[in-house]
Amino acid sequence: MSVEASTVDLLGWVATAVFVGSYFCARPSTLRRVQMTGAVLWTAYGLLRHAPPVVVANLLVLGAAAWTARRDARSPSADQLGGVQGTRGEVAVSPGSGAR
Repeated sequence: MSVEASTVDLLGWVATAVFVGSYFCARPSTLRRVQMTGAVLWTAYGLLRHAPPVVVANLLVLGAAAWTARRDARSPSADQLGGVQGTRGEVAVSPGSGAR
């Protein structure tokens, strides 16, 4: 059973909207999630259209976004280093903050 062409086209348009929407993400973690969502949608579109380059390209994007999201989750963020309360309740103070 094949998916109707208009449904596949709709999937492509949704993937396009998600991709364009990623340019409006201010937080890197949100950007990565949106990129991964778009890559999954484009991969599905590529599979339904029997377009291996679309599938491979978006699996690579998905892998890169997932890898950087995991890497970023493991390292302290700039906010945590610049004066945001830590996990044990202590407050980190940046050198230029003026706090003594």
